[in-house]
Amino acid sequence: MAAPATAGAIRDVNTRYHDAAAEHYDTKWGVDFGDVGRGQVRGKLHKLLGTPLPTFARSLEIGAGTGYFTLNMLQDGVVREAVATDISPGMLDALHGNARRIGVNVQTVACDAEQLPFVDESFDLVLGHAVLHHLPHLDIAFAEFERVLRPGGILVFAGEPSRTGDRIAAVPKRTALRAAPLWRRLMRLRAADGYEHRDTHDESPAEPGDLDGESLESFVDVHAFTPDEIGLWPRRAGFVDVRVRGEELLANWFGWMNRTLEATAVPEDIPWLWRQYAFRGYLALQRVDVALLEGRLPPAIFYNLMVVGRKRG
Repeated sequence: MAAPATAGAIRDVNTRYHDAAAEHYDTKWGVDFGDVGRGQVRGKLHKLLGTPLPTFARSLEIGAGTGYFTLNMLQDGVVREAVATDISPGMLDALHGNARRIGVNVQTVACDAEQLPFVDESFDLVLGHAVLHHLPHLDIAFAEFERVLRPGGILVFAGEPSRTGDRIAAVPKRTALRAAPLWRRLMRLRAADGYEHRDTHDESPAEPGDLDGESLESFVDVHAFTPDEIGLWPRRAGFVDVRVRGEELLANWFGWMNRTLEATAVPEDIPWLWRQYAFRGYLALQRVDVALLEGRLPPAIFYNLMVVGRKRG
């Protein structure tokens, strides 16, 4: 489904969806703050920043969600002091809960990525995971990222959908939607809001105003990128040493099939064993992607794109 037409509507839909999704977000997406999660984040950073990883005095995360990147980086000592931002207060509440549970300190600020409430040159690292594709005006956002970075500071974004990868992912998504009513009956699950009266013959498009909460998921994405496009935005903002790479192919085909099924059911109904199957299977295929595919295929074919750059100075 298409995103809303105006920047204000995009922000509204993203705020409402992510506020509603915050409670179940970590379970739905397999967000982990133990050894698995820390290893996942380290692996992504190694792909962009090399080995050994540098240590950053102060970082700013854009669209931090429940804290997947920032909290794991704090645990690993990659950053010493961190600020996490998100347009969704509900997500930041969940992030605070995660930070208390694992025993790390982080400052949170609810704000728009295109109007950051920070002074110039106040961070050594600006980062984000799966956030750029939600932002209405990327030119304004990247100008803000450049403004708040100190000279020589690093920009890192990962988990952004590629245009080709997004088209490929549409196949398992459509397949899962058609199979969802049967899957729910077999699993004895209740339908989530917005899916009670939908079946394979119901093709009538919904509008954001007709939906609320997690049923808005289909409307929150604004962009999908080619490798050239995702590298263009930081270059236009003045960043140098910009590099782009792709990651995750098989893992995302598998992941989107399962996540699309899960989105049609009441989250509390989904069995723990199913969650484990989906998460462990995703991790296994992710290892196959790293070992066999990521170094051999062009970035555009992968579902996720990653970009790194440096501020002049």
